[in-house]
Amino acid sequence: MKLMKEVLIVENDEIIAHLLEGMLLSKEYVITGKVSAGEDAIALVAEHNPDLVLMNVSLPGKMEAITTAYYLNHVFNTPVIFISEKRDNEIIHRALSAGPYGFVTIPFNTTTIITNCEIAIANHNILRHLRGLKDRVSHNIMSLLDAVIITDIRGRVLLMNPYAERLVEVKRKQATMVPLNQLLTLVDTRSGERIEDPVRDIIRESMVIGIENYIAIISLKGKRREVALKAQPITDNYDKVIGVFVRIHEKSHNEKKMQR
Repeated sequence: MKLMKEVLIVENDEIIAHLLEGMLLSKEYVITGKVSAGEDAIALVAEHNPDLVLMNVSLPGKMEAITTAYYLNHVFNTPVIFISEKRDNEIIHRALSAGPYGFVTIPFNTTTIITNCEIAIANHNILRHLRGLKDRVSHNIMSLLDAVIITDIRGRVLLMNPYAERLVEVKRKQATMVPLNQLLTLVDTRSGERIEDPVRDIIRESMVIGIENYIAIISLKGKRREVALKAQPITDNYDKVIGVFVRIHEKSHNEKKMQR
């Protein structure tokens, strides 16, 4: 059990990020990190499992803040508080779709930030207990010696762990929001024929796919590797399919010999 609460700051304005950091440190919070992009926020949450994320609601980049917060909430069960320079109805309406635990406008002070953080963390803990919520994705995925890729409902990459970057031969930031079927090709090792992208079937049918034998992936650079693949749907707190979790195991020399 963590004795001190950890907060991730996602803010593209360095002055505001530094201000938030100082306020939190003054009240003995731990800063998981400071990043300025949604894709980096997802990677750090996957690796460090902070108690809370403070995020600029108008974050620029490949993944907008509201999309990022939605997946942090529903995939990793990590609460998010939005920071905003505006408080108009349109922004608030869009922000609510992500299920935030707070909405703080600029200017703010230490009392406002700390109070919102404490309430958000407490409410999140209560909801987890009442609903029996569990993380749908294990927080050790960034250190696994298998490739792990998480996609959104359209099959676009939200997260790749370091092993997936090596296997697919593309950096996580380059892959973010790119359809997975554009980054790798699946083939049947017996016939050499291409295997259709399983992500669409998983999303449409809410099915789990496991292929242990006779499958290989071809990376963007053309490297072919024999693998075992498992893919399953990710659901939100209301059991709606919102993405796909893909795990790819590269077969060792001995495993390939046993298959043959």
